[in-house]
Amino acid sequence: MESSMGSGSIRRSAGALFRGAVSASPAPTGTFTDVPTTSADHPTAAAPGNARTVRRALTRTTAALAGTAVLLPPLLFAAPAHADEKPKDGKPQVPAPPAEMSKVGGDRLGQAGTQVQLKPGAPKLPSDLTARSWIVSDAESGKVLASHNAHWQLPPASTLKMLFADTVLPKFPKNQKYTVKPADLAGMGSGSSLVGIKENLSYTVHDLWLGVFLRSGNDAVHTLSAMNGGTAKTVQEMQKQAEALNATDTHVVTPDGYDAPGQVSSAYDLSLFARAGLQNADFREYCSTVSAQFPGEVKDGKRGSFGIQNTNRLLSGDYDVKPYPGIAGVKNGSTTNAGSTFTGVAQRGERKLLVTVMNPEKKEHNEAYKETAKLFDWGFAAADKVEPVGRLVGPKSEEGDARAGGKLSGDKARAALEDSSGGAGGVWTAAAIAGGLLVVLGGVAFVVRRRWPRRGGSGR
Repeated sequence: MESSMGSGSIRRSAGALFRGAVSASPAPTGTFTDVPTTSADHPTAAAPGNARTVRRALTRTTAALAGTAVLLPPLLFAAPAHADEKPKDGKPQVPAPPAEMSKVGGDRLGQAGTQVQLKPGAPKLPSDLTARSWIVSDAESGKVLASHNAHWQLPPASTLKMLFADTVLPKFPKNQKYTVKPADLAGMGSGSSLVGIKENLSYTVHDLWLGVFLRSGNDAVHTLSAMNGGTAKTVQEMQKQAEALNATDTHVVTPDGYDAPGQVSSAYDLSLFARAGLQNADFREYCSTVSAQFPGEVKDGKRGSFGIQNTNRLLSGDYDVKPYPGIAGVKNGSTTNAGSTFTGVAQRGERKLLVTVMNPEKKEHNEAYKETAKLFDWGFAAADKVEPVGRLVGPKSEEGDARAGGKLSGDKARAALEDSSGGAGGVWTAAAIAGGLLVVLGGVAFVVRRRWPRRGGSGR
């Protein structure tokens, strides 16, 4: 999330979550070439009755355009639509998903539009979903229950911090201390969300990760990146981690998810990042923490602290959104280019679901959370009454390369789906989400088991 916030303070206003800083949209990948014209080239500029002049002008214009079309590649005539472009009727022009997208996880996931296969008696999907992309999957088996443009490459906003955590979190012990240098906080985007880190003060790694997950603090991300050797090195490692997780839709430019030209991910990939992160007990702790105390400034020789609250509104609630029953994380985001994005994990009984929502067209307050809650409700009701339309693949270390031609791309994922429902494969360490600062799931431990296909099985 990229929302303005004063250093050392916490924004508590109801609408603070989506007050993002305006950043420049990346330039279109294609533009039209202007054809020089004179007044004689336009029929409206020709004198009445001068039909011959008009015909000659139209002939020249048509020839010029035809010549231009020969020189320009087809892409230049398909410049992407932007949400802020307004046609004559004044309504925003909504971009369309690509006709062809990645087929990692199954052929249907590469198709545009909604993909779902209902069995008799299955509830219908909510009719008022407006997100450009979304996906509902089983967190354990990886089966995709339904999706909408799952592989559409879109700006991810701060949901990309899940990949940052997958990459950097295992490197430093929680009790390690670090004194922040002025250079560590340089290079953050204008209006970045901040937890309130001060230069020349020390913080534990535990403090910094609370800042990343609860306040989506870009200052915490940049501090951890400095500990990791700098933002450039961290971005490179994040890209390698994405590739290792078979997240082929993702291109990393910034470690914090701040808008940058070319930085994209997908609802599918964000679900992979969440699923991978949930294998780590510290990741589960941070993404499920509702509130905590954060170190403040030193006054009269004593270090103060201030309270911070998680900006994940399905976890902490808001005036128009209640905490979702069984919610256990994961990460939210909001920027000018990305709109609102969110990946959440929740448990009901023995069922654990992952939902990712990207950029609802309906721009109401907390809309991403509202649509996520609707998809959770549907998923829990429909889980046993739908045929999966694909699956979340495992990492390369377990499944090999899942890109086109890989072991588990396209239709080959179907066979893996049958195997993924079994009990083989690694187990995510069980951890109860309980305690003073954590969400209590009705006294039930939140346990997620990943079930990659067995070696030598039908999916290998």
